[in-house]
Amino acid sequence: MNNYLDNSNKQIKLAMMFVTGYGGESYSWRFSESDPKAYTNIQTYIKLAQTAEKGKIHMLFIADTPGITGSGVNGDMGRNSPMFVMEPMTIFSAVASHTSKIGLVATYSTTYNLPYNLARQLKTLDHISNGRIGWNAVTTGTRAVAYNFGNEPLPDTSTRYEMADEMVESVQSLWGSFGKDAYIADKQSGEFINMEEVIPVNYQGNYYQTQGPLAIPPTPQGQPPIFQAGPSYEGIELAGKFASGVYANPFTIDDAKHYRMMLKESAIKHGRKPDEINMFSGFMATVADTYEEALERRYELLDYMSENEYNEQILYLSAMISIKLSEMNINEPLPQFLQDQARPNPRDPRSNRAVELIKKGLNPREVLANGIINYHPVVVGTPDDVADFMETWFKAGATDGFSIVPESQKGIEDFVEKVVPVLQERGIYHDDYEGDTLRDHLGVPEQYGIRK
Repeated sequence: MNNYLDNSNKQIKLAMMFVTGYGGESYSWRFSESDPKAYTNIQTYIKLAQTAEKGKIHMLFIADTPGITGSGVNGDMGRNSPMFVMEPMTIFSAVASHTSKIGLVATYSTTYNLPYNLARQLKTLDHISNGRIGWNAVTTGTRAVAYNFGNEPLPDTSTRYEMADEMVESVQSLWGSFGKDAYIADKQSGEFINMEEVIPVNYQGNYYQTQGPLAIPPTPQGQPPIFQAGPSYEGIELAGKFASGVYANPFTIDDAKHYRMMLKESAIKHGRKPDEINMFSGFMATVADTYEEALERRYELLDYMSENEYNEQILYLSAMISIKLSEMNINEPLPQFLQDQARPNPRDPRSNRAVELIKKGLNPREVLANGIINYHPVVVGTPDDVADFMETWFKAGATDGFSIVPESQKGIEDFVEKVVPVLQERGIYHDDYEGDTLRDHLGVPEQYGIRK
């Protein structure tokens, strides 16, 4: 193992996904204990954030796309709760006023924003939160969003990443344009700002231009750290150049180790230390005192599906294991000869896990309930089961931490009350926050303006 993948003297860092106030499963809004109007209820967001802070979670994370999207095709929200909050910065403005430690990372597009507005908004929010804001800089590659901004055709991948490079660079230039010691506010002398330290940036890129300066002093962490999400070569380059955190969705330990190694090497290539970039692997947890209790919650989610949706899941699982399931009793394990015939679909990285569960004797319905079709690993079970998964990946050097997707509102409370104490007992998770800012939580260097 490369020494920069060695986690033997480290502890896990945790992000908690803030999914529209409901959770990562689009039917979890129907659970009896869920607030069905959480999408617009800021008190629910605040309560969930305070619960996560109680568990010393390093940060909350809002994924976002500025368009109507849900779990169904073309953003069908007829039965599925939406995937994204109303607007991340506004949500976090309220949450910041009712929390004191937890980091707050919001996603904003590098394609459909302008540098000055974004730099101003994020730095203001960083002051409101006393230095707890991070910016997940994403390129946004969906045609529906392009239509919302009147910018069809959608720029190609290379162009979007060129734009992203300029956006991040120009925003950070603006953040550093107000000198660290320029804010004086001396009543005796009458000097409010030392204008010699407030310098325009005069940024001239191919896609973005801004004069500056930005009239906002540094925050307690200087400026918000940058995050990135995207496994492409261009995404890894962007992360290596700018990011302190990366959100990733590998399905296996080997894939995670490979991706983490590429991120660390990209950071080194750009003159940074490998520990300056943290990888957060996404996974969903459904946790209860017993596996059977956790499984019942997952069965309830399946029961909320329409008949057509459920049948589509069966067809999907059939393709994953190379066995037609539509005419079988999916509540019974497959006969041994069919278990032996099960083969993973080489085009779907989730298929190996599906075949593994089938060959363990789980029936197809139970395999579906274990979240095999989700777009990240799913752990259904006891607090020890969840902790075992996390500890195994972490000690293998596969990740710096995890981006936890709770399946429901209750899932946040369950993780904090049931899993966090187990991780702390094992000595792989902190007992309290190490500082007051998001940079403190990440363990990354201070930065103000463009890194030199």
